[in-house]
Amino acid sequence: MNNSDDIIIEVKNLKKYFPVKNKFMGGEKKFVKAMDGVSFEIKRGETFGLVGESGCGKSTLGRTITKLYDATEGDIFFEGTNIAKFNRKQMKEYHRNMQIIFQDPYSSLNPYMNVEELINEPLSLHTSLSKKAKLEKIQHLLEMVGLKKDDMEKFSHEFSGGQCQRIGIARAISTEPDFILCDEPISALDVSIQAQVVNMLEDLQEKMGLTYLFVAHDLSMVRHISDRIGVMYLGNIVEISKSNDLYKNPLHPYTKALLSSIPIADPIRAKASVRQIIKGDIPSPMDIPSGCRFHTRCPYVKPICREIPPQNKEVENGHFVACHLY
Repeated sequence: MNNSDDIIIEVKNLKKYFPVKNKFMGGEKKFVKAMDGVSFEIKRGETFGLVGESGCGKSTLGRTITKLYDATEGDIFFEGTNIAKFNRKQMKEYHRNMQIIFQDPYSSLNPYMNVEELINEPLSLHTSLSKKAKLEKIQHLLEMVGLKKDDMEKFSHEFSGGQCQRIGIARAISTEPDFILCDEPISALDVSIQAQVVNMLEDLQEKMGLTYLFVAHDLSMVRHISDRIGVMYLGNIVEISKSNDLYKNPLHPYTKALLSSIPIADPIRAKASVRQIIKGDIPSPMDIPSGCRFHTRCPYVKPICREIPPQNKEVENGHFVACHLY
């Protein structure tokens, strides 16, 4: 059991349902169960990677933890305080310590504000620095993310996607937060730029003692940056493990299939490898299957899988899996 001082975020039975009005059923309200009973924790100073197919609930989980979305049910402990039911006013002091780097660097930056104004905004909201001190800090932040102080008067349309993401990162670290949600921060960037941004995030983490929740679909990049990884499927986390352990010894059938889809550069190894294909379509989050959510696509399905939801259990040291096979 970890010391509670080592845990920065603990999530218990977290749910987020989005209401959908069904016009064909007499207006009966149904719900998209984007996240349905998620429990896990993030250790201080680590990068926790979160992977899964599109629509599995990864971004919803991150945005619910940071209170962009209100939770339908469950608890979110941030540095020991349950913030799940906090309103906007109560969250103000916590937002200084919880920042977000968004997926699209262009849409996340106000096009009518120059770089100085963009980075000054969180500083004005969350700090009491003087005008001179804020200016000096903005210049220092730009240097930290590989930009120049001469860029302060420019607007986002004058930068490349990679440079805009650097501005977004400068905004996120401006308040010296403890925790940053990285919501697919490199997926909109050119491949040649992605590694630069990831390396910079690692450098900033080391310098500032940051903790990341890194949401992504690039499995190779997640392995590179993450200390531990959680695998999501249809609103649930089905496996959690240290990064290297997960890639060397995946336990859940979904994880095995997901990792087997990673392209292998070596043609000889690629030819020898066996790719595990997931059959069928992912079920609708409005109509969740009974029992294990993956049983409709699992090649190892047993009768119990169709009836009883598996509990997340520790199979090896720090390696958790929700599967009746273990």
